[in-house]
Amino acid sequence: MRILFIFIIFSLTVHSQELNRRAFFESKISWPNNKIPGAEISEILEKSILHKAGFREGDVIIKVDDRAVLNQEDWSAITYSLSSVRDTKIEAKRNGKLFLKSVRLKPLPLEENINVETLYETITNDFGIKQRTIITIPKGKRNQKNPSIVLIQGLSCSSIEKYSSRSNNWVKLIQDLVENSNMVVMRIEKPGVGDSEGDCGKTDFLTELNGYESAIKKLKSKPYVDSSKVVVYGNSMGSALAPYLATKFSLAGVISDGTFFKSWYEHMLEIERRILEIEDKTQEEIYNLMNTIYIPLYYEMLVKKRSFEDVLKDNPTYVKYHRQGLQHMYGRPMNYYHQVQDFNFAKHWENIKVPVRIRWGTNDWIMTENDNDMIISVLKAKNHKNHKLYKYKDLDHWSTIHPDYTSSFNFKPGTWEKKISQQIIDWTWEILKKP
Repeated sequence: MRILFIFIIFSLTVHSQELNRRAFFESKISWPNNKIPGAEISEILEKSILHKAGFREGDVIIKVDDRAVLNQEDWSAITYSLSSVRDTKIEAKRNGKLFLKSVRLKPLPLEENINVETLYETITNDFGIKQRTIITIPKGKRNQKNPSIVLIQGLSCSSIEKYSSRSNNWVKLIQDLVENSNMVVMRIEKPGVGDSEGDCGKTDFLTELNGYESAIKKLKSKPYVDSSKVVVYGNSMGSALAPYLATKFSLAGVISDGTFFKSWYEHMLEIERRILEIEDKTQEEIYNLMNTIYIPLYYEMLVKKRSFEDVLKDNPTYVKYHRQGLQHMYGRPMNYYHQVQDFNFAKHWENIKVPVRIRWGTNDWIMTENDNDMIISVLKAKNHKNHKLYKYKDLDHWSTIHPDYTSSFNFKPGTWEKKISQQIIDWTWEILKKP
């Protein structure tokens, strides 16, 4: 069972917060299973706000501030929207009986880092949405110009904050970049995530992209940043945006981790094919399902710009094989993907001039080896002089070592290697030291 850990967190003195701090439950709460509504409290701290209000382990949270907990997307949006400056209404069920409580939850303590100064700041994108940025500066280096990494994450509505209850390998990578790179590191929370205003589940691609653009402008203006030595490190969706951002803002280099080259339509068809293979379908079955279900389904949604809900209404035979929501995919709305489909990622790879480092894990079932090879072929054809592709044995899409695709697909724990994060640090310094 996937568990949302929202537990005791360490605090740290920071600056310029402006946005209201999000709150937390001080409890372990199971993610909804997308079959039965509600999120169950699996562990609760004595003397916590929820405990004092009468909540107990086994209670199932049905609604928060009148938003029903129907699926994991709802729960993600709810947890990020918790406020520490107003009361939160929680409707729960115990032994079949509903009850309602109103509580003032505590603010989530700010993250703590070793040997760096951590600044919680705010940028306002061109759409008027205030977003949280977290900037870390090596201690004692505030009064000098520093090289910097700007981190652009993947498409999911998850935080880039590394509060102590988060222990996955992606968070370990972030922690190493922050504490061990000896550089300024900037992270940007998406609209509706962390302390940021908005609703990530309703935010389109161009609005999100504008937030990254606004943050990079702000970073390059900082007195403690050497604007000629900013490298963009992108992961997943962020890895494919990295060339665009590097060119637009004259950044020093690109590091892309788990990237792609083709259109999102092609990308989704390749994912569906790999999932069918993981599910041990025969090649005959895969051929038929791709032709009769997935190719027309994604063509209607991505190329003809329709919602899954409308496509499924017109084609009820697709319902049995459809893996996504009706108005969302991976927690993002339909218009997000319609805009992604129109964004020419290949063009930006073709036009990149600065040094490029690319990593693809051999157990990454989200991104294809072929896409990564295509990028290198394009760079060579354009006479790009400073690029590397590293194929990391057994690494999956989430910075974790697995024995095979299936282990990663089924969210087995996997293992962590220090090299996973150190390689990104080494590449950054390599880019900055080379002409």
